Amino acid sequence: MVTWISSKRLGDLLLLANGLVVVIFLNLVATFFFFRIDLTEEKRYTIQPQTKSLLKQLDEPVFVEVFLEGEDLNPEFRRFQKSIRETLEEFRIYSANQIQYTFTDPLQAGNDRARNEFIAELNSKGVSPRNVIETRDGQRVEKFVFPGALVSYGGFEIGVNLLKGNRAQNINQSLEGIEYELANAIHTLTNTQRKRVGLITGHGELDSLEFASLNNALLEQYDVFKVNLEEKARVTGYDVLIIAKPTRAFSNSDKYKLDQYLMQGGRILFLLDRLDADMNQASEENYFAFPYDLNLEDQLFRYGVRINPDLIQDRVSGRYPIVVGGDRNQPQIMQLEWPFFPLANQYYQHPITRNLDATLLKFASSIDTVKAVGVTKTPLVFSSPYSRRLMAPVKVSVNDLRRQMQDEKFSSGPILMAVLLEGKFTSLYKNRFAPDGVDTIGFRPESKPAKVIVVADGDLARNDVNPRERSPQPLGLDPFTQYTFANQDLLLNMVAYLVEENGLIKARNKEVKVRPLDKTKIRNEKTYWQVLNLGLPLVLLVIFGFTRAYWRKMKYTRF
Repeated sequence: MVTWISSKRLGDLLLLANGLVVVIFLNLVATFFFFRIDLTEEKRYTIQPQTKSLLKQLDEPVFVEVFLEGEDLNPEFRRFQKSIRETLEEFRIYSANQIQYTFTDPLQAGNDRARNEFIAELNSKGVSPRNVIETRDGQRVEKFVFPGALVSYGGFEIGVNLLKGNRAQNINQSLEGIEYELANAIHTLTNTQRKRVGLITGHGELDSLEFASLNNALLEQYDVFKVNLEEKARVTGYDVLIIAKPTRAFSNSDKYKLDQYLMQGGRILFLLDRLDADMNQASEENYFAFPYDLNLEDQLFRYGVRINPDLIQDRVSGRYPIVVGGDRNQPQIMQLEWPFFPLANQYYQHPITRNLDATLLKFASSIDTVKAVGVTKTPLVFSSPYSRRLMAPVKVSVNDLRRQMQDEKFSSGPILMAVLLEGKFTSLYKNRFAPDGVDTIGFRPESKPAKVIVVADGDLARNDVNPRERSPQPLGLDPFTQYTFANQDLLLNMVAYLVEENGLIKARNKEVKVRPLDKTKIRNEKTYWQVLNLGLPLVLLVIFGFTRAYWRKMKYTRF
């Protein structure tokens, strides 16, 4: 009996020793082979390979100060804060501790003056507060939250707004964009080889004031240059070209230069108005919009797209103020839906458009895709289902705002307004004579892999200008409601995709599913699950006890 007990103790000690050896061995292996397993269905904690590559290349610390902090955050913002913290923790791990982060409450300053100065400083750096209105215990509570961060590196810093859109409570779409926004900010600060963006001029494109908002946003990430095609023998050295709302025809030589730029693997963003529609003339009763002659129709057709000579009217639209009464000194102004301003929130699921708020277009036209061998066409932006097309010439009069619109006439949507073209394009000048005076050395009849985005609205990139101060307003800002549409976000996403900045934009594909509880199912199955959760463990415990007692009895009665 003593021998048996000693042998058993020795066996237990050997088992314990073996277990310790295995644990130590696994820890040693883990120090050399790092891995993490994401068991969530949508892989919400999985960092994109492009982001991992960016983080692993950091040679100096990056400091991230998040301002979404405070004791009175509601559950939604608590969830948002937790996701930000989890993302930053993943960044820290994959960067070998080069990402350092803190959470700060900007409202905890010592006095009102210091607090206001701090908030103003954050606002100037791009971290804007959001006004949140809640109801607590029957009382209306209004407060500010700061769902943003300052990212610092090498003595420079950049502000990041992590909450997208204008509805502070609509947080889910922002949860999916946390990785991209933070990674893009880090890339902007650490990138020493900035991409070059060329703005085509010479054809009545948007002037510097009308393009100021987008231009300033582009300058934060890229080097931006004006490109006059007439002054260049050929177009080279630019990662992407932007053609924003031209109003005069392109010469054949200009078209050739654009064509050969694309054939060399270039990327072009076309923002084109098909019809000459102007709100300054819309007050006239008999004003009609006629097509522009931009001399680009055959070129775009060869690449796989056609902008139709029409205007889209949409019942889901922006508003325009008109005088409906009052006197000369105190006119009564009302904002009415203006169907020529389509409010686009119908997007194809693509990194360019994912999680975007609504965008406001003005006098947009429809787009048709046509056959183009070797070119993949991806629709991006649509009008609502309650829209229609009006073929040129189109009467444009604000007096029509006073008339009741007939819903049954708005049933032709959704209508395509923006499209992405990718692949190997065929030159417009294949099997054709080149225009006189152009440089034909190195002519390519077919392109390297290239990309084109065509938007049938030039006003998408045009910001309003304060008439008194002649100062540009933020792109997408409605001056009457102070609501900011997602025009700038959409255009920056387009440029980022065309430039293909380390593929970081692919991080916008992340999906975070919200799984709300089915309250009806909970109510109907409440008793069943209560009995199951409380009774089943007790039953299993009793069965285990009887089984173990029986087993011990049978085991020790042998001796």
